[in-house]
Amino acid sequence: MVRISGIVARMDPEVSASDYGEIEELIASEDSPVGIDAKKTHVIIIHKLRQIEERLERIERLVAGEGT
Repeated sequence: MVRISGIVARMDPEVSASDYGEIEELIASEDSPVGIDAKKTHVIIIHKLRQIEERLERIERLVAGEGT
């Protein structure tokens, strides 16, 4: 079984220290036992995934020759 630390090390997220700090502050919650607001965190993730999906759809249309 692969250890979590090994998985994280291979992910190499390339998040700058300033971006990391900004995100950390954004999702932090002193009221949570794990230190983050899970609902806010999931909303941010889902929002970003939707943006990625929209970009991918535009790229696929361009590659297929459909334009914008």
